[in-house]
Amino acid sequence: MSPASASDTPAVAEERRVLRAPGADVIYRIRRTHAIAPGAPIVFLHGLASNMSRWSELTRLTTLSQRHDLIRIDLLGHGESMTRRPFDTRCWREDLRLLLDSEGATTAYLVGHSLGATVAMDFAAALPARVAGLVLIDPVFREAVVPEKRHLVLGGPVFQAAARLLRVFNRLGLHRRHLPPLDLERLDQQARAALADPDPARLEAFVRHYSSAREDLRHIPHANYLQDLVEMFRPLPCLSTVSAPVLVLRSTIAGFQIEGEVARRLAEFPQVRVEPVDCHHWPVTERPLEVRRWIEEWIDEMEKAVRS
Repeated sequence: MSPASASDTPAVAEERRVLRAPGADVIYRIRRTHAIAPGAPIVFLHGLASNMSRWSELTRLTTLSQRHDLIRIDLLGHGESMTRRPFDTRCWREDLRLLLDSEGATTAYLVGHSLGATVAMDFAAALPARVAGLVLIDPVFREAVVPEKRHLVLGGPVFQAAARLLRVFNRLGLHRRHLPPLDLERLDQQARAALADPDPARLEAFVRHYSSAREDLRHIPHANYLQDLVEMFRPLPCLSTVSAPVLVLRSTIAGFQIEGEVARRLAEFPQVRVEPVDCHHWPVTERPLEVRRWIEEWIDEMEKAVRS
């Protein structure tokens, strides 16, 4: 892989768009390319208890904006698409379909991290004709979760019931009136300063902070957080129906999934390429240049194949 570098082309301003979807409005931001013959748009999907600011830095700096519309979306129940109504993976799938229809896109590349990778795989399995390619960053498979984390998988029915109960209280007006915004680009800058510190205690503090459910819950309703957990570990269909090519970027240090089980599920994709990234479960934070270049070069390669 060639050395990473930011685009020399000034970033195009983003446009804020509102998708009138069932249940609540869904907000996304699009950076439109000036290319005369653009490639398929690229949709970026954030992870659990996260929001579209996960992709602020990448979409501003990537060279892909020269050839593709870049779309960041707040999934229903997150960020600017906040709701206290029920939602699930099927809602997110339908919102993505409506987004592509709204933008007149026949197909799109989907780039997802963690829960966002789950959303991307679900969409591609259900609507394979709408997907030009998948980039999955640390996808999670319920079958692969290590024994010490299995309670997160087995607790799905309990989390679902608790979320429903909390929504009853919400309808009665019992909920927090203000949720502080979560700016993940700013948080990433703080994390990188900690990672650059030679003191190993700073690294341990970073991992604890980024893994903290308590910290996540400052920015998202409790019911939504529980629903995210349910959806993260919901069974995925067989992935052999996904005809589009797939790039998988996997952290080498995460250690909460059984490697053989992950490999078995990824092998279901007819066209898959797996590349390691030397980091924990947050490649976009820890290895931003490396991740950006993998995505840029892979999508460029896919586009060349389409044009040839």
